Amino acid sequence: MVELAYIEVLRKIYTRLKDSDVNWAVTGSLGFALQGVPVTVHDIDIQTDKSGAYKIEDLLSEFVISKVTFSSAEKIRSHFGKLMIDEIKVEIMGDIQKRCEDGSWEEPVDLSKYKRVVEIQGMKIPVLSLEYEYQAYLRLGRVDKAEMLREYLQSSHKTETVDNTS
Repeated sequence: MVELAYIEVLRKIYTRLKDSDVNWAVTGSLGFALQGVPVTVHDIDIQTDKSGAYKIEDLLSEFVISKVTFSSAEKIRSHFGKLMIDEIKVEIMGDIQKRCEDGSWEEPVDLSKYKRVVEIQGMKIPVLSLEYEYQAYLRLGRVDKAEMLREYLQSSHKTETVDNTS
């Protein structure tokens, strides 16, 4: 169950984004929890494309604590920014790319392929599928999170596409 404080912040985000042309989805722990995974939510992560990251920053400008800028780490890069809404951290990630084994970067994620909609308190919230999240965490080397998602997916019989050999 998601704490009410996160739902209230999500409603503020949803209200600003629902009539925009921003292609966005909730990812990370809140995305998991909205799909029934029993996890503790610590922040809100929003995945979008490059233009969406800057548009979200503009639509929620009074909450910006770190402006969206291109950011790169060893295994992941994106147009990244941070908001603080009612003492809850919100991270914006646009055009996420993960590093391939050969050192090159994959193409930015096409959110439309992996988006699902979850209804909660009258809101239709886009989230990334748990199957996609499982694969993404594996590629980032975050095996504990990937394994937790795999176990949830298998125990709830939500998918047959999760690879047990990992």
